[in-house]
Amino acid sequence: MKAGKLYYHFVENMNDALALNLSFAGNAKYIAGGQSLVPMMNLRLVLNEELIDISQVPDLLKSYSIDDEFFIGAGITHSQIEDGKIEDHTQGYLQYVAQGIAYRAIRNKGTIGGSLVNADPSADWPTAMLALGAKAIIMNQHHERQVPLANFQNGLMQTCLEESDILRGVLIPKLSSNARWSYLKFCHKVGEFAHSIAAIVIDPSLGISNIVLGAAGDKPIFLPNLSAKFSKAFIGNEGFNNELKELLEEDLIQHTTHDKLSYEFNLHQSMIKRAVMGVLQ
Repeated sequence: MKAGKLYYHFVENMNDALALNLSFAGNAKYIAGGQSLVPMMNLRLVLNEELIDISQVPDLLKSYSIDDEFFIGAGITHSQIEDGKIEDHTQGYLQYVAQGIAYRAIRNKGTIGGSLVNADPSADWPTAMLALGAKAIIMNQHHERQVPLANFQNGLMQTCLEESDILRGVLIPKLSSNARWSYLKFCHKVGEFAHSIAAIVIDPSLGISNIVLGAAGDKPIFLPNLSAKFSKAFIGNEGFNNELKELLEEDLIQHTTHDKLSYEFNLHQSMIKRAVMGVLQ
């Protein structure tokens, strides 16, 4: 199929983008890389007639340090992160995630902001950024606000963005040299959306202990019991493997809808276990 009737608008700055969208009562769609939006338009899953091209808006193409955090503009592509074109303050985590997204042609055009706004629970950045403890920077014509990634995605392809909002970028913590991470995903074939994602980011120096499961529901799932217990003291216990199994099962039963005997439950359980072992190596 092909997209329905639409009108294309190119803007060069944030104010013009926001004002133009407001003139359409917030019913326009922003486009940067288009790797998620265009297929949805072709399938008539998105029927907005007004399309605003923000791919060249300077504010969305910047990356810079802000004290102990690092800002990544929403227009930064996956390949820019993969190729080290922006600084990686995550001990290689961002580059690793980026290089595993779909195919190089997709990574050349697809943007980190587009992935987060599309809010597909099987996509990489929603899960990876939640594990990192990132914050979304959201703008409208009146003010700018910060929203923790835990509160950004509301459900399946649904975010907290209001009609006139635009995602300017994300703020991520600068991980210390003590940080450890693991990121695993299961796909039936290379390049497709994942059927399970396990993301772990641990940084005792910053008090970060996040274990997140992706592709297991309508949005990435933070595993609170396992995350809370994942510390050096806990890891050193002789009964670690047994306690890991119990806490993981408890989290999956509480926060997913999968039956304990189902293929999906066991797949997600195996992915998290493997990610944990990866952090401990």
